[in-house]
Amino acid sequence: MSQITLEFPDESLFSLKLSPEAFGAEIRMAAAVKLFELRRLSSGAAAKVAGVPRVVFLAKLADYGVVTFDLTDEELDREAELG
Repeated sequence: MSQITLEFPDESLFSLKLSPEAFGAEIRMAAAVKLFELRRLSSGAAAKVAGVPRVVFLAKLADYGVVTFDLTDEELDREAELG
């Protein structure tokens, strides 16, 4: 697995009232959701980026205002194969 290091101002974590670990998890989820929304990753691949099971990832999409099942028939077929 690859590792990416990001630097954020301490004030950002303080204002969000998050530990560095919780902030990292939130950044991973937000990135995964956006890549899924842009159709660059399948839901399964995005769940792996987020570090959560696919079912949890799909449930979290609503928190970000992303429609869970706005897929074409072809995309649904691909998702079923990946499932």
